[in-house]
Amino acid sequence: MQNDIILKDLSFNYEGTPVLENINLHYSKKDFLAIIGPNGGGKSTLLKLMIGILKPQHGSVTLFGKSPGQVSERISYVPQNTFTTKGFPIQVLDIVLMGRLSKTKSFSFYSKNDKAMALKMLEKVGMETFAHHKINALSGGQRQRVFIARALASEAEILFLDEPTASIDTAGQIDIFKLLKQLNESIGIIIISHDINVAMNYATKVAHVNKTLYLHDVGNAKNFAIFDTKETPVHICPIELITATRCTHLHPKQS
Repeated sequence: MQNDIILKDLSFNYEGTPVLENINLHYSKKDFLAIIGPNGGGKSTLLKLMIGILKPQHGSVTLFGKSPGQVSERISYVPQNTFTTKGFPIQVLDIVLMGRLSKTKSFSFYSKNDKAMALKMLEKVGMETFAHHKINALSGGQRQRVFIARALASEAEILFLDEPTASIDTAGQIDIFKLLKQLNESIGIIIISHDINVAMNYATKVAHVNKTLYLHDVGNAKNFAIFDTKETPVHICPIELITATRCTHLHPKQS
């Protein structure tokens, strides 16, 4: 399988305090990767290193065989805080068109193709009827769909999202994850999530980050057999526990 992202011996610290140590990861854009872990464990720092906002102090990050800065047009990022200033009179379509800035030659005018692409992406996330609504009139889940549409409008090959469902109820979280799962049929998805249960129902791989990184294949995750050994396992995280004890009930939104 092709590795579109490779992290090798990656380490990072803030003012001498280690945040990430010896991180190694191979990722293919065919996968839906969920990044989980405790607060302060380094999840957001890892994502920022992957997209080039931060530079590694040791080790390397390569995307499509190059440094993140060399392939910025091939990736897109949805930050955790997508709230706009209250009362700012910007429409949904204008938000999505911002995703076309790297494609247009002018910062003043968008082409017919840009507008057609923006509308197409709104349709893809189920928000086409809200194109001319004010962004602050939408619910949290609707806003997230709009910002995902903006990221898609850039025609990125991998979409990075930092806790896009942090302020959304469980039903809304499931809707967003269903959307991302559909998008993963054509683009890579890497998401930081605080809801392990929801993430594991849609991700193909889960990375547990707490200074170090442990990668789990969700489809083949181990169960309580890890506790059968007399020796203390090197790594125990909620992924094993959830996999071993997961119930078969579906949330009403999943039925």
